[in-house]
Order: sequence, then C-alpha cells, then structure tokens
Amino acid sequence: MTETYDDSNIFAKILRGEIPSARVYEDAHVVAFMDVMPQGTGHTLVVPKAPSRNLLDAAPETLGASIAAVQKIAIAAKKAFAADGVTVMQFNEPAAGQSVFHLHFHVIPRFEGVALKPHSGKMEDPEVLAQNAQKIIAEL
Repeated sequence: MTETYDDSNIFAKILRGEIPSARVYEDAHVVAFMDVMPQGTGHTLVVPKAPSRNLLDAAPETLGASIAAVQKIAIAAKKAFAADGVTVMQFNEPAAGQSVFHLHFHVIPRFEGVALKPHSGKMEDPEVLAQNAQKIIAEL
C-alpha cells in the first residue's frame, strides 16, 4: 500500500508558519530549525519545502537541494558547538523509526564519549533552542 502525503503534519505546519520554530536557515528549497526534542546539543532538522512523505517519494531535485543544505548545516553546527563530529539521520516509514511523515534530516553535533539522548518526548526550553539557533546562524 502506498501512503500519501498529509499536509496536516507538524513540519508542514511549521513551514507554513502556523507553528513557531527556532529557524536556523532558509532558502528557496529548504528550512532548517532546531528540534524541539533534541537528542543532543544543537540538534537541527533540515526540511524541504516540497511536500514529500519521505525519501521514497521525494523528487530527485528535492533530495539534491536537501542534502546540500544538510551539508551546510552540518558544517556550521560542528563549528558552532566545537563538536568532534556530526551524525546525520533520516528515517523512512514507521518500521524505520519515522514519526513525522514529511521528509526531514536530523543533523546532530556529536562529542567524544557523549551518547545521544533518547527521543523522550520532553521538549527543550525555547530559550535554549533560540540560543543554539543563534550559534549556528553565526557560523553560516
């Protein structure tokens, strides 16, 4: 069964400005913003503006623009937080861990000896998110 894109998902609402976000970057193709339930300091999401459920139904040009933005955000986030590395994750369908059905990429600065926090459902303080967003913006 092929699933269809549902434009009532939370990322579509963020893209339309119906839900606030701590935005880091925007161009004609993508928006990047802080994950409200971060698994690590500086956890950022890169979301294409084009409606795609996930990698499996995205147009090649959407993927190209998205991964170019992921690289830009990863470089800036690594510098902004003096991270030792960066994890990039992307999930497709529930069995793979996808919970929001709009294509998105997780960019998470990583530090030697520091494990990722579980995706707990606990929201981060909006002020912390805003401060972290400013650190990344300063490196872009």
